[in-house]
Amino acid sequence: MRFFLVPTTLIVTILGVSLNGCDAKVVQFIFGDSLSDVGNNNRLSRSLAKANLPWYGIDFGNGLPNGRFSNGRTVADIIGDETGLPRPPPFLDPSLTADVILENGVNYASGGGGILNETGTYFIQRFCLYKQIELFQGTQQLIRNKIGTNAAQKFFQESQYVVALGSNDFINNYLMPVYSDSWKYNDEAFVNYMAETLRGQLELLHSLGARQLMVFGLGPMGCIPLQRVLSSSGDCQDRANKLALSFNQVISQMLEKLSGKLANASYKFGDAYDVVNDVISNPHKYGFNNSDSPCCSFGSIRPALTCIPASTLCSDRSKYVFWDEYHPTDTANQIIAKELIKKFGFSRANGGNAPSSAPAIAPAIAPSPRD
Repeated sequence: MRFFLVPTTLIVTILGVSLNGCDAKVVQFIFGDSLSDVGNNNRLSRSLAKANLPWYGIDFGNGLPNGRFSNGRTVADIIGDETGLPRPPPFLDPSLTADVILENGVNYASGGGGILNETGTYFIQRFCLYKQIELFQGTQQLIRNKIGTNAAQKFFQESQYVVALGSNDFINNYLMPVYSDSWKYNDEAFVNYMAETLRGQLELLHSLGARQLMVFGLGPMGCIPLQRVLSSSGDCQDRANKLALSFNQVISQMLEKLSGKLANASYKFGDAYDVVNDVISNPHKYGFNNSDSPCCSFGSIRPALTCIPASTLCSDRSKYVFWDEYHPTDTANQIIAKELIKKFGFSRANGGNAPSSAPAIAPAIAPSPRD
């Protein structure tokens, strides 16, 4: 699981490609963690990071759990809705076929996944970024078998890629003493280790055809409810926030260098730290009345790491920044998504003017609502 960073996810947007004489629609391939998982972990039988219990998904479609670690949409969902993109199914959806992928893309995101292979091992099963890229390679072979090598190469080279990972590598690895990384590195060395690992992964994606790539930075992860409740004062964890800022700076510089090094590469960095920090620091400015505790909580027992059927919900989910100890609400995700759309200059895809269908909002039911 991980904090807002939108989406961080690897969204691959396919831009008008001609396949077998037809214009392909714009689709997404999403690689990320729990901020973008739409059901993969629910199909990993031994995973301890699942969003398969009420009240996850209460404000999405029929209100039942759907694999999203939120009450509603992910940031990637919202960006797709605002720019006219279809929502890709999870990679582990048993109905996934080459035709479905060409029409809707595919989502590889996995709760608990990180840039580093060792991150999140106590969740037992999850897809790290290297594993997600390996699954993407299998998808490429499937598409080559379907439409031919040349058309598939064009399909993937004319895609746009977005990577949003990293929070888990801090929260569920480096900042936990049970992991060897917590004593093998100091803060600067660990950030550089992550950056070098990510650089290799981005170069691998380039070798697979990625030319237009966007990386989303980390938000103030020291301010998620889990980090606050683990502090003695209940305030944000300053060290975690400084790590996020350091990561953002190093990755931004690394992307600039890669853009000049790799052939035909245009790599961009999207930073939502400031807007998320402002939402948390000044919640009423954005229409929230709570930015330090989860809407879904197990009474006074904290941290209850996931939302469970015995949990109680806040009386108005739109007024809370956080859904559970880790993840933002649908309303907060809307603010993050709009900031990234603005920074990246996203425009509408697929030649349409109307947004893709937004989720139906479930009835505002809550067990024993609290203020």
